[in-house]
Amino acid sequence: MRNKMKNIIKNNVIIYEIYKNVFTFIFNVMKIFIKIDEKVILFNSYGGKKYDDSPKVIFEYMISIEKYKTHKIYWAFENPEEFNIVGAEKIKSDTLKYFIIALKAQYWITNSSIERGLKFKNKKTVYINTWHGTPIKKMGKDIISNSIQYISSDYDIFYAQSTYDIEVFSKAFNINKNKFALVGLPRNDELKNVDEKEIINIKLKLNIPSDKKIILYAPTFREYERDSNGCVIAPPINLDKWKQELSNKYIILFRAHYEINTILNIKSDNFIINASNYNNLNELLKISDILISDYSSIMFDYSILNRPIFSYAYDYEKYIQKRGMYIDISKELPNGIYKTEEEILDSIKNIDFNLQKEKTMKFSLKYIEKFGEARKYIENII
Repeated sequence: MRNKMKNIIKNNVIIYEIYKNVFTFIFNVMKIFIKIDEKVILFNSYGGKKYDDSPKVIFEYMISIEKYKTHKIYWAFENPEEFNIVGAEKIKSDTLKYFIIALKAQYWITNSSIERGLKFKNKKTVYINTWHGTPIKKMGKDIISNSIQYISSDYDIFYAQSTYDIEVFSKAFNINKNKFALVGLPRNDELKNVDEKEIINIKLKLNIPSDKKIILYAPTFREYERDSNGCVIAPPINLDKWKQELSNKYIILFRAHYEINTILNIKSDNFIINASNYNNLNELLKISDILISDYSSIMFDYSILNRPIFSYAYDYEKYIQKRGMYIDISKELPNGIYKTEEEILDSIKNIDFNLQKEKTMKFSLKYIEKFGEARKYIENII
């Protein structure tokens, strides 16, 4: 019922305007009577869906430091009972308590949105957004879409990994460039130094043979190819063919958006491991020798490791037309794009890892200018 209501509001301009105007008015009246508390901090991640990403890294860094011990920290979730968190009080998103805490908090920390499509931020509230990746697909006011795009320009601090990020985000979200912190994404800090012992331990946890190299295949979904039940299209891959061609040297880790995961129904065996529900993406990045994706910003994050990156963009022209992109990945990515399985498989079988390292390093220098210490930047804010 909740998701149906959200879809109705998001996809109907008239209903959205009523929702926005009525509740924006109510919460702006409420904030007259609710005093800001400089010791209150409100976190969420992906709109309350997860305990994950850069907000999690910032939170866990903060609770390890003495000066934050006196702060009252809240984490907002759609389903709080699903998460076990030490050091913060869990609250349910979109409840009266959620909005009261939001009005009371001196600091908002998120990778998406706190205001839920409304506009009630207090002038004294410091709105900190880490976002959740490098912008490759059109977003914000740049999206051509029938659905409503809520665009906030009230951010006080917006984390960025590169000047490219700043240029795109500033225009897409109407953010003044002086509000950007070019420090990297906190979630990527741990990719700076990865040791062999850690890789061995993660492989043991996943029961991956030490003599096999790992390919992480992480396709994203197509929001324009779906019905009321979810995605209706899946990547054209023949896993039996991949197994025949690669299984003597490689293991495939399959990591996809849950809608693609559902439609493909990948079953784990001695060649492929369905890691779509594995709760630590960085661990999968750390142990992977090769990344295959399509249009996901995971390619930018993975480039920190200076390992081979391939884009299986079988529907490139259609994706550009339907979704839109900021860069021509056929020219910008280390290996351009591949439109057939045969091209991908041939490149993997004849891979030169030293050459690939050089290609990825060049790409990373352009799009990941800063990384490794981003979590610590919070001390300059709070």
